[in-house]
Amino acid sequence: MTANPAGAGLDIAPADRVHIVAVDEDKRMKTCLVVDDSRVVRKVARKILESMDFTCEEAEDGQQAMEVCVRQMPDAILLDWNMPVMTGIEFLRRLRKMTGGDQPRVVFCTTENDLAHIQEALSSGANEYIMKPFDSDIVQTKFAQVGLI
Repeated sequence: MTANPAGAGLDIAPADRVHIVAVDEDKRMKTCLVVDDSRVVRKVARKILESMDFTCEEAEDGQQAMEVCVRQMPDAILLDWNMPVMTGIEFLRRLRKMTGGDQPRVVFCTTENDLAHIQEALSSGANEYIMKPFDSDIVQTKFAQVGLI
């Protein structure tokens, strides 16, 4: 026990001391929304991203992805181009107009590999572009390039 510095005769045991712990924002798990109409692609992407310490949510089209972003904006979005209901490019354009929609890093992941599609994606607000099929090394490289890891 240590004596009370005010001299009031009270003793404070070391176990009674308060410790303040700061939470480092960089240490929290980042979130990624995987948007693809293929369940298989979503599951493969989820496995890769979870191995990179991301928490994942899935959407099978742009409309579902919009609903997720309205609830909670993710840190990253892995986005397919060709989907029913709302395409990836349509989703991206709407996302970038939303409050906070400029924040997520968007990586298109698609079979559309011609220069016109790539330019359209980037000019609409995508941060990077991945061709299908993809693997863990490609995803890690692209996510590192856009500052997510």
